[in-house]
Amino acid sequence: MLLSVFAVAKETSKNPIYVIVGPTASGKSELGIELALRAGGEIINCDSVQIYKEIEIATAKISREEMRGVPHHLIDYVAPYVKYTAADWARDAGEKIWEIEARNKIPILVGGTGFYLRALREPFFESPKTDARLREKLKNIKERKGAEHLYKILERVDKASAVKLYPRDYVRTARALEVYFQTGEPISQIQPNRAAAPEFASRIKIFALNPPRDVLYERINLRAGRHFENGLVEEVKNLRATGLSDDTNALGAHGYRRVCEFLRGERTLPSAIEQSKQDVRNYAKRQMSWFRREADAVWLEGFGDAPETQKKLWKILNLE
Repeated sequence: MLLSVFAVAKETSKNPIYVIVGPTASGKSELGIELALRAGGEIINCDSVQIYKEIEIATAKISREEMRGVPHHLIDYVAPYVKYTAADWARDAGEKIWEIEARNKIPILVGGTGFYLRALREPFFESPKTDARLREKLKNIKERKGAEHLYKILERVDKASAVKLYPRDYVRTARALEVYFQTGEPISQIQPNRAAAPEFASRIKIFALNPPRDVLYERINLRAGRHFENGLVEEVKNLRATGLSDDTNALGAHGYRRVCEFLRGERTLPSAIEQSKQDVRNYAKRQMSWFRREADAVWLEGFGDAPETQKKLWKILNLE
């Protein structure tokens, strides 16, 4: 019976799917909840850190009280030791969209991980599973000779991919090399074989927050400081005590990785705090750059928790 309801939702839904994005600390959660209350929606988390259980203090997860009765999905979803990918999220978010629409509710995606959203709208090609030994070899080459050396290798084996990347873009360069050495084919030739976009992709409406940069940075600095005051170091100590490795995705998040460096004796606590603030400010810049590449995004000036920003969105959506 449930499957038949999903099938009907897939075939008949014409409703929009709203997406609230923006830099960290811009008030996305507050705006998403207000929108859900007005439009009759449920929220799907689009944040690559809030996906993890037990990773709490530096993730800015909202409390049950702050959710105000609005159902939230894909928060506290996987264990911190799981390597959860953008492709995993796209699959799970797609299922949640159909479930929500089968209940005649509006799906509202909220978060700042642009790569997740891209994976949902433009599915990845079927890539080979990660070869841990190959990945470690490439990492060792980068540490000995630099990311540019790997880029030169990519230029020789897959020129078409190399011209789209920066020489220091180690992550994407390494992934292209992994695909080439595992399959014998350039990733530039495999990528066009990606799966078709899901039906609902055409119904996605993106709203991006653009708060004043100086005020945003003040918020980021205050928030990062509070994380340490609220016990971030103890949280990381407890997670490591369970056997969680420093190189997991969860402990590689902003704030967490600097605490790990402090606990390994690689920096002082004041240094960890200041570097965490700088990391998050830099991340906010990258988020804004990413979302500016979303040609169909509608920009909202201001913070999402500001009444004037919310009024602008209500007017656009005829929800006044």
